[in-house]
Amino acid sequence: MLDRRFIRENPEAVKAAVRVKGIGLDVDELLSLDQSSRELQRELDEAQTRRKAFSREFAKADEATRTKLKAEHDEQDLHLRAVRDQLKQVNEKLQSLLLLTPTIPWPGAPVGPDDSANVTIKVWGARPVFDFDTKDHVELLETRGWAEFARARKVAGERAYALTGDMVLLERALLSYALDHLISLGSTVISVPVLVREDALVGTGQFPGHREETYAVPADDLYLAGTAEVALVGLHSGEILDAKSLPIRYAGISPCFRREAGSAGRDVRGLLRVHQFEKVEQFVICAADDAESDRWHADLLDAAEHLLQGLELHYEVVECATGDMGAGKYRMNDVNTWFPSLGTFRETHSCSSLHDWQARRANLRYRDTDGTVKFAYTLNNTAIATPRLLAAVVENYQTADQKIRVPRVLQPYLGGRAEL
Repeated sequence: MLDRRFIRENPEAVKAAVRVKGIGLDVDELLSLDQSSRELQRELDEAQTRRKAFSREFAKADEATRTKLKAEHDEQDLHLRAVRDQLKQVNEKLQSLLLLTPTIPWPGAPVGPDDSANVTIKVWGARPVFDFDTKDHVELLETRGWAEFARARKVAGERAYALTGDMVLLERALLSYALDHLISLGSTVISVPVLVREDALVGTGQFPGHREETYAVPADDLYLAGTAEVALVGLHSGEILDAKSLPIRYAGISPCFRREAGSAGRDVRGLLRVHQFEKVEQFVICAADDAESDRWHADLLDAAEHLLQGLELHYEVVECATGDMGAGKYRMNDVNTWFPSLGTFRETHSCSSLHDWQARRANLRYRDTDGTVKFAYTLNNTAIATPRLLAAVVENYQTADQKIRVPRVLQPYLGGRAEL
């Protein structure tokens, strides 16, 4: 969400952001509602001032004058209620449009309608070379009895899965590996609620735009979060933090839930696109300073790359186009990991800077050293998300006899085992 004054003073910049991000927002309508809101607020303030003056005048008046004043008061009271109701309606419409306003994107972001305009800015490592016919992760897992796909679908429908035996341990190892690295960087590890209120989803920016992707629990007026970021923003909503407490760096771990829609083709087979998954999420709250936000963006991206390099997985970093990054993102870089079965990269990480867009929605502020209260900046990036990254490890580390070599960085978490 953008500041109303900023929108008034920079309408063309906001219109440009709306256009390049493909947001369905009429900025002129928003500006018109903003003007009406301010005019009605002035009218309401004036009416309330007159009402206070009337009370003092009424107290001093004689009986005959009081009768006249009471008639005037009743008329003023009706007017006051009418203005208050009108202001409420205008503000509700205005707020619904403000929630759609996008962050002005980073000037270096490629302009394009979707991920087809993304630009690769870095490639690390080399594609694995196999001297045997490789299998995809589904075949490998089913052959070794490490996953139940058909039986899981009996329980939970399409895109369900159940890991068994060593694959559960390998998944735990990946998550622990990520947590340990983030702890070494000074992150506070936190497990967060996955059942969240609507306010938390609005504050993060998931609502209203991505409501259809979110599982609802209507009996309790709650929702299942698709990322720990939802709770991590919500934890500090409505607070005024001390500048000395910033930056706050979290490593949030949680199960995540998303109502993914789409085809049932090979690119979503098995563990590649599921409704329930595990994730360690990086999240930062920092001061409202562009340079500091840029430093944190680089730091979060570096942490994700460090983890992939430790796993010795081939990956690319892309600069995301304006139409792919979403309304709230100032800058977004995706990290895509190589999948031998697909012969291509698939997204495993997404690093985003949002400046104060989330903080304004969640009313997350801090008091600067000079006493000024400001909206904070927020950033996030995946550390490890399974089971997709687990599938990448399985495919890249398979052997001719359908075993899995354990990456060196994960062996300590598996009792030193080098192969599964």
